[in-house]
Amino acid sequence: MLAAYFDCPGGPENLYVKEVMKPHPAEGEVLVKVSASALNRADLLQRRGKYPPPKGASDILGLEAAGSVAGLGPGCKGRWKTGDAVMALLSGGGQAEYVTVPEGHLMPVPNDMTFIQAAAIPEAWLTAFQLLHFVGKIQKGESVLIHAGASGVGMAAIQLVRLAKAVPIVTAGTQEKLKATANAGAAAGFNYKNEDFSEKVLEFTQGSGVDIILDCVGGSYWEKNLNCLRTDGRWIVYGLLSGGEVHGDMLSRLLSKRASIHTSLLRSRDKEAERLVKAFTENVLPYFSGGTSPHLQPLVDSVYPLHEIAEAHRIMEENKNIGKIVIEMPP
Repeated sequence: MLAAYFDCPGGPENLYVKEVMKPHPAEGEVLVKVSASALNRADLLQRRGKYPPPKGASDILGLEAAGSVAGLGPGCKGRWKTGDAVMALLSGGGQAEYVTVPEGHLMPVPNDMTFIQAAAIPEAWLTAFQLLHFVGKIQKGESVLIHAGASGVGMAAIQLVRLAKAVPIVTAGTQEKLKATANAGAAAGFNYKNEDFSEKVLEFTQGSGVDIILDCVGGSYWEKNLNCLRTDGRWIVYGLLSGGEVHGDMLSRLLSKRASIHTSLLRSRDKEAERLVKAFTENVLPYFSGGTSPHLQPLVDSVYPLHEIAEAHRIMEENKNIGKIVIEMPP
């Protein structure tokens, strides 16, 4: 089969399409013929040699995929049959023509949805759902500050905050991105490049601050985050785009607000994955189907064929995308 590959860590130019052995489903696994797979920041980090796959995972890039069931390994419990349209969060291997997935990690593709749209759901939406519900314990009426609001996780989080009857507030780096977040349901949005988002958030919340912060930026944002976090608020760090170093008396500030700081990485949560997938399938997935209210929708920025994967990486590296970049497999 064909797969995205790189021989040594480096820039997008190191990526190429290679013929590799097609995987065989082991005990309790399903073989999926991949139609589409979306790109994630983790793929960029892995390509640079900074985010190795977990032990035993495929070294092929790709943390999510959508396609059809092509085979069942021994011991499968009959949840899926050949030809079923499915999507999945993966520990790796999605940017290839076939991938094997534990059967409990698969989700059905919602009605009337293409594989390209479905490929944009698993990583971003399961991440946002896990951060908001499993980690942040979001409650009705709370306010949530979402950094990188126009990213895949950001756009999913906006809609999930709305679904939880809470208030989403975002930051983004361009007016175009802020407009996209408003269209997705953000109650307010601030350009972190030319305004102090902490002041604007306090203004919007009439001085009370936000209950939850979803932060993929890290180090450089800590002071502003604590400025606009409500007393007893939850600050959830799930990425470190600006690095992990903190300069200043962060713990005193955190203590003075009785605030809690949580950290989370979806890729290292294999044991919890099945429970997460089950909760998401039951509580969120029905809202993607036509005629539901509120109606949830994945946002696809652009689609690249597998042989143009290096260009897709370049676009994401330059922060040009709004929503997900999807890689389409050969038919």
